[in-house]
Amino acid sequence: MTYTNGLNDLIKLKEDYPEYKTVLHSDQGAVYASKNYNDLLGPCGIIHSMSCAGTPTDNAAMELINGWIKSELFTDFHLQGENIEEEMAAYIKFFNEERPAYSLGYLTPRQYRKTYAVVQ
Repeated sequence: MTYTNGLNDLIKLKEDYPEYKTVLHSDQGAVYASKNYNDLLGPCGIIHSMSCAGTPTDNAAMELINGWIKSELFTDFHLQGENIEEEMAAYIKFFNEERPAYSLGYLTPRQYRKTYAVVQ
């Protein structure tokens, strides 16, 4: 698995919904600053935004989620690193379908979406 796996998913989503303005926000990691990575974004109409060095608050929501993920994976899920893809898939299922979120009125993301999604 490489950095392009997630990026390919975003590019596919952008192809499905070309009318939406798409901004990809990242930190200044070497991968995100690389020419190869950025060359993939432009032709797809994806705008790349990067936080300033040393300012994790530029993307506080994602920093918070990353902290939760790290904590829950090691504390609650006892991540072993034996099969990362399976372990992450199990965590994503837990996060979306079983873990109630305070900010969503103690609904899971799946329940919230079913309840409040605008059907078009």
